[in-house]
Amino acid sequence: MSQLGLLPRRAWTALLSQLLRLPCSSCIQAVRCHSQDFDIAGQFDPMIPDAECLKIMCEILNGLQLGDFLIKMAWKDVRHEMVAKKGLAPEVADRIGDYVQCHGGVSLVEQMFQDPRLSQNKQALEGLGDLKLLFEYLTLFGIAEKISFDLSLARGLDYYTGVIYEAVLLHTPTQAGAEPLSVGSVAAGGRYDGLVGMFDPKGHKVPCVGLSIGVERIFNIVEQRMKTFGEKVRTTETQVLVATPHKNFLQERLKLIAELWDAGIKAEMLYKNNPKLLTQLHYCESTGIPLVVIVGEQELKEGVVKIRSVASREEVAIKRENLVAEIQKRLSES
Repeated sequence: MSQLGLLPRRAWTALLSQLLRLPCSSCIQAVRCHSQDFDIAGQFDPMIPDAECLKIMCEILNGLQLGDFLIKMAWKDVRHEMVAKKGLAPEVADRIGDYVQCHGGVSLVEQMFQDPRLSQNKQALEGLGDLKLLFEYLTLFGIAEKISFDLSLARGLDYYTGVIYEAVLLHTPTQAGAEPLSVGSVAAGGRYDGLVGMFDPKGHKVPCVGLSIGVERIFNIVEQRMKTFGEKVRTTETQVLVATPHKNFLQERLKLIAELWDAGIKAEMLYKNNPKLLTQLHYCESTGIPLVVIVGEQELKEGVVKIRSVASREEVAIKRENLVAEIQKRLSES
């Protein structure tokens, strides 16, 4: 399990979104069958870290633009108390689960407080009370509409001790008439207060809550979307290639690329002394680099460089001293 909880939550969310932003052919296989986890460990007041985990899950899924999603949420002890300890028939519990799924929200949590059987059970009431508090925090976070209280949800793991949740896509972006990809849940998590203590020789209890993002399933969705819409997969984050049509211009290329690097622009060049211009341009097209900076004998004499758009193949000459500003302007507009 990858423990990333030591990172600030905003940094962790941004990091994961960046990792998943544009999958390339070389990195897709490297991350398959993996998930990334975020966990909060420690003794805190009820439902505050739980609400933050759900907020983080929403931020990640919104940032990845996978389509509409819903986070199903339940409370392990509520259903257990209804069926096992309190003795309700399973069909009765399922009937309650049905109306919760159909309507969701804190109003149904409040409705369950009025159930004559649940109202007599201390543990069930405690669980419902925490769920009500959780919905209050989720409302303040502005994500309550993304959460559905769903008693049919069962994660199937024995170590969960409280709230459990999983995110499912309602549909994925597809072209008209195309079948959406069915991938199941793309994120899940919950509270597991007893798990850490199982591995502590002294049995110290460490309350924990966390979430896991299904990287493999998300890549499946992104791959399908890009294939459906004919989007080209970029295999590099490089923004500019520094090129030349002439021999013996390595030093000029090195000067240019150093200037771009110093300005924070992601630039590269071919590691050859005298690469052919056509080879350099083909490299940009195959990897998806959007801009080429070209310097040659004529440009050097006139104190200019050429900027070529790989997509349109249009070239413009600009003064050498204006290079960084022009590149930054184009990148901000793209």
